Amino acid sequence: MERFYGFDLGDAESAVSRLEKGVSSPPEILSVEGEKSFISAYAVLPGGRTLLGEKACYNGQAIKRKLRFKSRFLSSADSKKDIRTFAGSVLASLADSLLYSTEKESCFYIGCPAGWNKNEREQYRTLFEQAGYPPVKVVSESRAALVSACQSRHLQVGYDILSRPVLVIDIGSSTTDFAYINSGKEVELQTAGEVALGGGLMDELLLDKAIEESGNREELYRIFEESEPWKTYCEFAARKLKEKFYSDPEYWSENECKETVLVCYDRPLRLTIRMDEKTADYLENKPMPSLNDRSFRKVFGDSMEEAKKNVAGRPPELLFLTGGVSRLPALQEWCRQAFPEAVVITGTEPEFSVARGLAWCGKIDEELREFRKELEELIDSDVVERIVRSHIRELYRNAVDALTEPMLTACAPPVFERWRSGEIVRLCDTEQEMEKEIAAWVRGDEARELLLKVVKKWMKGVADEIEEYTVPICIRHHIPYTALSLNSYLSLSELELRIEAKNLFAVEEFTLMIDSVLTIIVGLLCGGSGITLIASGPAGVVAGILLSLAVLFLGKGKMEEAFMKVNIPVPMRKLIPEKAFQKRIKAMSSAVKESFYEVLTEEKSEEITTRMAEEISGQIELCLLKMAEVVEIPLG
Repeated sequence: MERFYGFDLGDAESAVSRLEKGVSSPPEILSVEGEKSFISAYAVLPGGRTLLGEKACYNGQAIKRKLRFKSRFLSSADSKKDIRTFAGSVLASLADSLLYSTEKESCFYIGCPAGWNKNEREQYRTLFEQAGYPPVKVVSESRAALVSACQSRHLQVGYDILSRPVLVIDIGSSTTDFAYINSGKEVELQTAGEVALGGGLMDELLLDKAIEESGNREELYRIFEESEPWKTYCEFAARKLKEKFYSDPEYWSENECKETVLVCYDRPLRLTIRMDEKTADYLENKPMPSLNDRSFRKVFGDSMEEAKKNVAGRPPELLFLTGGVSRLPALQEWCRQAFPEAVVITGTEPEFSVARGLAWCGKIDEELREFRKELEELIDSDVVERIVRSHIRELYRNAVDALTEPMLTACAPPVFERWRSGEIVRLCDTEQEMEKEIAAWVRGDEARELLLKVVKKWMKGVADEIEEYTVPICIRHHIPYTALSLNSYLSLSELELRIEAKNLFAVEEFTLMIDSVLTIIVGLLCGGSGITLIASGPAGVVAGILLSLAVLFLGKGKMEEAFMKVNIPVPMRKLIPEKAFQKRIKAMSSAVKESFYEVLTEEKSEEITTRMAEEISGQIELCLLKMAEVVEIPLG
């Protein structure tokens, strides 16, 4: 695609943006019929010509005039026809102004309320397709607003905000749209994401106040009852004045903020609309029949409380406000009251944030298609498995180095002490007891913590090599290189929360490796000749004499066999000092390690290495995909 368009079709006003491929500047807001923010209205003249925006509202020759049709999309078949006609006319206007051309490959991203389901979004998309649009994708307006916030340079909000909970509040002319986004995923709220509360209610209230204060009260009410276009036009003027006031209330507290509209119906009438602090309080707190005699503030506050209940498990850390009414200072204060711990922000041009965000969505989606393609090619190749395999012996060695001495220290002395005290009758019985002790220890917390440290350190070495492949992918697609950095990812939180050490090893392979350790250690400590535990070092004069005599009369082999099965008197066992045993254990640790390394290089080495490399690389590839999901900003 060469051009990405964002079309924010609102119930009262609309805006269109455009973003050129390869351009780093923000999307441009296009003028439609001379206005960047134009009224969502169309009128048909006798010759078939269609007017848009403000011109459509008051042209006296119109034989057909339609306004406020989007809010009826879900309930009226006529609304669908009106949307199709309006959308087609907007596209034609862009083409006439040379702002759109079929000569360049383009796509349109269209906004919709977050509460619309997939079926409703597809129906909406089809209307634009029928109106002659190039490829169209429908994206929630709140999602587009968040993307706009992430991309806007004036906001210190990066792509990483998508790993945190965000509540987007889009206050349109007829509805307030709530969208809760957690870890980059949009979560449907029980309110359906949409509340029948919009800035248009304030516009109507402001207009009524101006009529009541005018000298032509009865005549103006009659005109607005007979002419929907003039009523809508004056509401639009009231809306502009309201937003003008809220854009800088401090300035307007000392200056007059007013707008005079010339209503040309039976005769020209002047209607003056004013905004000040007192009027603002009136608009916010005046009960309205359309809200069941509740005020704007009351309904908004109730909606915030409902949203608060729905996200109680993980409250938002950021509240992003968009829509013209978001400039209202009191609104931001209401948000802080509901979520005191959250940061509340809004854009400099909130009325255009959705349109810009939609165009950005198109560009991001295009870039990420290529990004995903390259990442999938990397994962489908043998690169990750090859890197893991090249480091697997290092993992074995580090694991054994870390586990052996703590295991010997923890397991062997208790067994020796039980034999020395007579609880274990024969030396040959210590073998089975040693196996139990070691098996329990290697599956306990101490061994797991030691293994976690080993795995984390080992993973960083593997991650460094993998980044030689992931960093170029990120650079090519203008994505922060840390987005696919396993090292950066693992440093964000505890390792076990992201990649648990136990999951880095298939159960069978891990058991096989530990069993190898058991076999070696038990064999060295007890197997064949248990006297290795007691016949080395200063083992006691009496014990040494008895052993020498036994070897002399029985021979070494016979003596060892007999000695393993004999019930040595406890007093004689006590002659063997504990320190001598501990010294022997320490001296044997290097032999245990080396014996284990030998096992790994024999017949089971390839089987263990292959299966562990497959399991570990699979876990790493899954981790890369999860990291990519965070960066991708799901657009559906």
